[in-house]
Amino acid sequence: MTKWQTRQLGEVVERAARAETPLPGKSYRQLGVKLWGEGAYERETIDGSQTKYAELYRAETGDIVVNKIWARNGSVAVVRETESGCYGSGEFPMFKPHPHELDSRWIHWLTKTPQFWAQCDEKSRGTSGKNRIKPEQFLRIEIPLPPLAEQRRVVARIEELADKIGEAGALHREAAEQAELLINRATEQIFAAEGKSHSREPLGTHVKIQGGYAFKSDEYIEAGLPIVRIANLENETVHTNGSPCMPKSRLEEFSRFVLNPGDILVAMTGATTGKLGIVPKNSDNWLLNQRVGRFLPKNQNELEPKYVYWLARGVQKHIFATAYGGAQPNISPSDIEAMEFPFPPLSEQRRVVTELDALQAEVDALKRLQAETAAELDALLPSILDKAFKGEL
Repeated sequence: MTKWQTRQLGEVVERAARAETPLPGKSYRQLGVKLWGEGAYERETIDGSQTKYAELYRAETGDIVVNKIWARNGSVAVVRETESGCYGSGEFPMFKPHPHELDSRWIHWLTKTPQFWAQCDEKSRGTSGKNRIKPEQFLRIEIPLPPLAEQRRVVARIEELADKIGEAGALHREAAEQAELLINRATEQIFAAEGKSHSREPLGTHVKIQGGYAFKSDEYIEAGLPIVRIANLENETVHTNGSPCMPKSRLEEFSRFVLNPGDILVAMTGATTGKLGIVPKNSDNWLLNQRVGRFLPKNQNELEPKYVYWLARGVQKHIFATAYGGAQPNISPSDIEAMEFPFPPLSEQRRVVTELDALQAEVDALKRLQAETAAELDALLPSILDKAFKGEL
């Protein structure tokens, strides 16, 4: 599939076995390898007394490091300067390229291709112990290998294009962040303007913040009534992925804590205090957990439900400022209820909602467009690598 010759890895690399016996009192930076060609990284540092291995192996820049178990899932990488000096166990064999035949950057990019992973998978099959790839099998993997000068030319082109893709991706992320800032600033400005025209009142005058129930973990079951925890508030929506459950037979007992579609929830404690979520239409007897608050309007005839949502967006900034004043981020329902906001007549509330909903629709459309182009960007590098290693770049 390539105009170049192919060679087995064993012909152009050698085992890099820089073994050391771990010593108590000496620190060892640990080496890890991510899946699917995501590269090597430095794990936590340990003391020599903390490892069960009789020997550890030191990595140097340019080494190829292989995760025996997960090589078939792309856990192969080339060590960068930032990981040089880290250590791996015998489960992470290392190999040093012959510098006059194989450029380490060539193999770096090659380890990011599905074709390379497929060979690792094929070489792992039938071996003992969870399909580990043995070093001798890894060395039988075949790679396209043009002359060194051509390797460097192709790598330079790959990296030039990869940099451009990275720059485009950064611009997309920045645009998404700016879009989010736009809606947040607009919310602040509108409520500030309303505050000049209408008297400010404590949120608790119109809205009650209900705390959740302290469910007991020893009563959890796998299927039943899902419990919504802080972790289930994400991207201003609510899901039940990974939620523990309570028996459906106890629905009446917990009826006060059953969530309704459209309920607005807020994280009351922890690292994400102030995070918001709206319960979706498809919720069915979801339960409110402790440390999660629910906004409950006191008089539906005086308060537009969607105005409560936009108030929550406005409240969020104040929640962060209040909650993070101490060592442990947290906020109480009374703290939130004491925050003051303008509450104009119902007709004015609906005007505010219409204006902010229209702006949100524009932002959402922009985000959808960005998501589509981001997916196109994500597909570019694999396509470039496929062409590169076929000799078409």
